[in-house]
Amino acid sequence: MQIQFIGADRTVTGSMHYLSVNSHKVLLDCGLYQGKRKEAFEINRNFEFFDPAEINCLVLSHAHIDHCGNIPSLVKKGFKGKIFCTPATADLVNVMLKDSAHIQEKDVEFVNKRRKKQGKNLFEPLYTLEDAENALKLIEEVSYHDELEIVPGVKIKFFDAGHILGSALTSITISENGNTTSLAFTGDLGRPNLPILKDPEKMPDADYLICESTYGGRFHDKIEGAEAKLADVIKRAYARNGKIIVPAFSLERTQEIVYSLHKIFEKNMAPRIPIYVDSPLSTNATAIFRKHPECFDKETIEFMHKYEDPFGFNKLTYVNDVEDSKKLNDKPGPLMIISASGMAETGRILHHLANNIENENNIIMMVGYCAEHTLGKKIIEKLPVVKIFGEEYMLKAEVVVMNSLSAHADSDGLTNYCAQFDKARMKNIFLVHGDYDQQQKFASRLKQTGFTKITIPERGDVFEI
Repeated sequence: MQIQFIGADRTVTGSMHYLSVNSHKVLLDCGLYQGKRKEAFEINRNFEFFDPAEINCLVLSHAHIDHCGNIPSLVKKGFKGKIFCTPATADLVNVMLKDSAHIQEKDVEFVNKRRKKQGKNLFEPLYTLEDAENALKLIEEVSYHDELEIVPGVKIKFFDAGHILGSALTSITISENGNTTSLAFTGDLGRPNLPILKDPEKMPDADYLICESTYGGRFHDKIEGAEAKLADVIKRAYARNGKIIVPAFSLERTQEIVYSLHKIFEKNMAPRIPIYVDSPLSTNATAIFRKHPECFDKETIEFMHKYEDPFGFNKLTYVNDVEDSKKLNDKPGPLMIISASGMAETGRILHHLANNIENENNIIMMVGYCAEHTLGKKIIEKLPVVKIFGEEYMLKAEVVVMNSLSAHADSDGLTNYCAQFDKARMKNIFLVHGDYDQQQKFASRLKQTGFTKITIPERGDVFEI
C-alpha cells in the first residue's frame, strides 16, 4: 500500500491524499487549492499525479471548499466512482459546490469582458454548474459509526470531528496479503466546547495517522470568553452609532455567531441592535443546519427546546437579494452585517468593507483564519492602507480579532487528541494542512508526548506502508 500526498502539504489549502491499495485507488478529499490566481488555476485544473478516470472512490471529510471544492474538476476529467461522506456533509456539499461553480462562472465572465476588449483569448471557468451537478450525483451517504467496505479490502468508519456540521474523522482498515493495517485521517479537527456541535470523538487506535496541523504552534483564546467579548463589541458600536462589519465563512462561522448573538440578547448582555446576514450561501447553509439537530450538542438541543430556532430571532434578517444588500450601506448604525467571504477576498463583504472601512466609529470584526496575502490578513495586521477592488482605502475602523471562535483545534487540542492513540503501535504520523513553521512546532510537541516518528510530507511525496 502507498500513500501519496498531493494537496495541503506544508500549506493549508487544497486537501488531497491518494491511497493505492490492492490495485485500487482511493482519494481522501479533493479540495480547491486557493492562492495566487494563475498558480491556483493550474493546480486545480491539472491532476498532475494521477488520472481521475482511474480513481475508484473518494472519501470526503467535510464540506469546506478547501476539502471538497475541486470535486467537479475531478468528475469533469473522468472520475465516475462514488463519493462517501456523512448525510450532513452531503447536504452542505450540495450548496457549496453549486455556489463555487457560480463563482467560477461569474469570475471568468468578468475577466473575459476585459480580455475581449483587448483582443485576447477568452478563459474558460474551472468548472460549471453542470459539472457540479454531475459530481453531486455520485455522493453516497454514510452515517457516523457505520462500517462500509468502499473497495475490496478497504473499510471506512466515520466519527464526529466536531469541526463543522457533518465533519468526519475517518478510520480506515486495510486488508492486504493477509495483513491488516489501520490508518486514521483527521480531516480538520474541531475543538471541545464549541458552540452548537458535539465534541470531537476518539477514533480507534491506528498504525498510521494523517493529522491536520493548522494551528500546530498556536493557541486560541478560551471559548468561554467569546460571548463577553462579542457583547463588548456590540456595546462599543452602540455607544458611537457604529456599524460592525463581520467577514465570516458562510458555513459554520456565521451560524456560530448568530447562535451566540441570540444567547447574548436573551441574557441582556448587550443592547439589541439590527443584525443582517448578507449571504445567500449562509442562508442556505443555515437551513441545512436546521435539518441536522443530530449533530448538535446537549446545550444547543436544550436551547432549541426553549426557543425553537437558534438561528433566527427578533432583529435578525437574512438578506438574499442584491438590491437589499446594497440598501444596507444607507442604513444608519448601530447595526451588524455578517457577510462572506471569511478571508474578505470575494463576495458582498468587499462592498461593505469599502463603504465602512474609513469610518473610525465602525468596527471590523475578524472571526476566522485568514491566509497570507488575503485582504482579511491585511486587516488583521492593521495595515494603514488596503486595496479593495483595486482602489486604496485608509483603515480607520477599529479592528477586533476573535480567535476564540476558531473551529480548528489549537496546539493543545491537537496534541491532546493525538495523545489518545497507542504510542507503541503508531508507526508514523503524517502532518498535513498546516504552514511548515506550525508543523515543525507541532512535530516537536508530539515527540515530547512520546511519539517517535513524525513526517511532514511535501507535495508529491510517496510512502510505503
